Amino acid sequence: MKGRTPLVIAVVLGVGAALLGYIDLREAQRSARRGWNLVPIIVASQDIDEGSTLTTDMVAQRPLPSQFVTPSVIKPENYNYVIGQKVLVNLKRGDPLLWTQFESSKGLERLSKAVQKNFRAVTVGATDKDAVGGWIRPNDHVDVIATFRDPQGMLSTMTLLQNMLVLATGKITGNTNMNLLSEEDRHYTNVTLLMLPEEAEILNLAEDLGKISLSLRNEDDLETQGERVRTTAQTLLTGERAKALEQRRKNLQPEIIQGGK
Repeated sequence: MKGRTPLVIAVVLGVGAALLGYIDLREAQRSARRGWNLVPIIVASQDIDEGSTLTTDMVAQRPLPSQFVTPSVIKPENYNYVIGQKVLVNLKRGDPLLWTQFESSKGLERLSKAVQKNFRAVTVGATDKDAVGGWIRPNDHVDVIATFRDPQGMLSTMTLLQNMLVLATGKITGNTNMNLLSEEDRHYTNVTLLMLPEEAEILNLAEDLGKISLSLRNEDDLETQGERVRTTAQTLLTGERAKALEQRRKNLQPEIIQGGK
């Protein structure tokens, strides 16, 4: 057995080296294939002339390596957004369809045209939580809520600005053709509001002092608070304000019928 020990060790080392070599080879193969996974996209099924209106029989689905599929490429789940739209360029059979090839992308929108005289457009950051779960849309009306510490160091929350008109969500305005936007392009991380220059100053300072969020209003609700009231830790603990507001809410809401009665 002693004479066989070196042989056994050599065999074990050889098998280990072969195994490591196989693992390295497989990893190299995976790396080489990475980015070549096929992803379905929409292409022209025939030659299409500039100015033509796109119809379903003009398009087809083809696979393309994922590394070549950019956000500009139209995927099968979004192709219905461009059906019925005019094509801005000549396309050859097999050409991938891109969002930039359609009428909605011609030229750049100018937000300044939507800003009324004596008003200003001001943008605030807005996550889904800060923007009513992403439900805010251009031409909606919102209130601006600010949370910050007052000069005495007490944390306070208040409705800072009321009935603000939404000009844009991200790059989407009221004139944007939403049917030509993918779900990814509809997502936004900021909201642009129309306000007076003095209101813009108030908002800018509030953003520096604390946190800003938005609350969505009914488009027909034009009423504003007559007196600005703060919510503090003390008002939360006593519950007096919450109780008064509960009664006010009951008075404002229509009667809710429950249980069919």
